[in-house]
Amino acid sequence: MEGMDLLGEPVDPAPRPRPEHAAIAGASVTLEPLAAAHAEELWPAAQQSAESWRWLPVGPFADRAAFAGYLRFMAVSKGELVWAVRPHGADGRPGPAAGWLALLDIRPADAAIELGNIWFPPGLARTRAATEAMFLLLDLAFRLGYRRVSWKCNTLNAASRRAAERLGFRFEGVLRAHMVVRAHRRDTAYFSLLEEEWPERRAAISHWLRDANFSSSGHARESLPMPRAQHDAA
Repeated sequence: MEGMDLLGEPVDPAPRPRPEHAAIAGASVTLEPLAAAHAEELWPAAQQSAESWRWLPVGPFADRAAFAGYLRFMAVSKGELVWAVRPHGADGRPGPAAGWLALLDIRPADAAIELGNIWFPPGLARTRAATEAMFLLLDLAFRLGYRRVSWKCNTLNAASRRAAERLGFRFEGVLRAHMVVRAHRRDTAYFSLLEEEWPERRAAISHWLRDANFSSSGHARESLPMPRAQHDAA
């Protein structure tokens, strides 16, 4: 039809499968569907790291019962799939849950999905297990044929912005006065990672995650390089 070329690049319009909410095992971490039962393992970190809730719309929680109630709510959510993060111990077996992350805004017809609702308190944040947890969900989304994975955060959340760029997400712009969170205006920074960008980034992250890159104390010997496009832009 005349003018159809102005609509954009043709794509496969078939809806993508909704991700299965099942356990995912990696080399240094295992993800399992979040449940209220995880509250016992997660409560100490939730209670002791008030700063870890700064950029989330909930928390800190008054007591373990309130915290468990929130986990119960997330566990049955239809809008997002939340996984508990269980870093592996020295024996290679999954240890106690140390945080969570989710796939949300799942739009199979558009082949688009979001990685978010990330709660990585001290002890999990900036570790090999944290990076691999995000990597596992990114890989799941792209293996299912999703064309776009998005990431959004408060523009003031510098750590989240750095994490997005480190994984390979590209900054798209800011939605001004996008939300009200904790009675404050939130300007939201949007990032995206596309299917054609994932193979290169997947190889780089996989290389960084290899056992040989980590000392016995868990420290990375090499840093994860910036994506090529971001490095060239810099």
